[in-house]
Amino acid sequence: MDEQKINPIHGGNIYRLAEELNTDEREIIDFSASINPLGVPKGVLSAIKETGKHLFNYPDPDAKALTQTIAQHIGVNPQSIMCGNGSTELIYLVVRALKPEKVLIPAPTFSEYERAVGDPKKVEYFILWEKNKFDLNIDKFIAAMSGSSSSATYKSSLTTSVDVAFLCNPNNPTGRLLTKEEVMEIAAAAQRLKCWLVVDEAFIDFVPEHSVVKEVENNPYLIVLRSMTKFYALSGLRIGYCVVPMTIEEIIKKYKEPWTVNTLAQAAGIAALSDNAYAVETFKLIKNEKKTLEDGLKILGITYFPSSANFYLAKHDNVRRITAKLRQNGIMIRDCSNFMGLDETFMRIAVKSNKQNMRLIKEIANL
Repeated sequence: MDEQKINPIHGGNIYRLAEELNTDEREIIDFSASINPLGVPKGVLSAIKETGKHLFNYPDPDAKALTQTIAQHIGVNPQSIMCGNGSTELIYLVVRALKPEKVLIPAPTFSEYERAVGDPKKVEYFILWEKNKFDLNIDKFIAAMSGSSSSATYKSSLTTSVDVAFLCNPNNPTGRLLTKEEVMEIAAAAQRLKCWLVVDEAFIDFVPEHSVVKEVENNPYLIVLRSMTKFYALSGLRIGYCVVPMTIEEIIKKYKEPWTVNTLAQAAGIAALSDNAYAVETFKLIKNEKKTLEDGLKILGITYFPSSANFYLAKHDNVRRITAKLRQNGIMIRDCSNFMGLDETFMRIAVKSNKQNMRLIKEIANL
């Protein structure tokens, strides 16, 4: 395994590139952040305008109206829902509350899990292999959760089960999906082992039938994180939520800072979840534009891995050159060399509008 240091840099810093190029950030095309190309739902903009009249009041610290809307949208008890300043805040909150001593994390995956844990000595990595298209082997992952090192392909330094295991589904940056049934098999094992399973469903809105959010009430060791940043294009407002077992809801709340979800974000979240037409249009657009990107990458001779999300992990020997040249033209893609388990030959490309996708393919072809 490549013991490279995890770099906290994420995609989406259009401001830095705009400064480098001496241009307006609105001129930057950002394929490094996997955001819905439809942009902000129209109802959200109207809600923000109306709510802006009441900003002299503090926001509701419990986000009750938003919580009720979320509960109705996903079909769970509102008392099990906790809203946050994006799902990233909730990753840190859960770790602070559970105080794990041993944590299992797949690699490659979202780097904030490691950062939230803080101490690298507490982290055990479960490597996802390129030869397997970065798919997670359920039986071996469960064995790793239990501290077993019997597998010939998984060498664990643990002798006891872990306290917390993280799963990102669909996984970022690979886009690979575990079915609902597969996640529930892992969750059942976690319950037997008394190991918290934290399932990050930041991109599950693109494949909602595989969410396990409704299963939390049946498993006291299952925690599900959700984001409204990706599907609803609300990155600038930062809205996320988690669904936790009622047995630990009060414990987690004790570690939460007040007023992390502002008034505009709460109103935006309610409006977004109420816009069914936006969701329908999103599914149609993403389906069409994923094919556009796939066809383009094939023509360019760039290897990509099948994805269930709105982005692709791709591989090419000249990723550094591609990334540098695109930046000169105001286009950002995600260099994945700082993900544990990947190297400088990997990049992540978001699915954007047809015009932007075609522009990307043309720019790479002309390099």
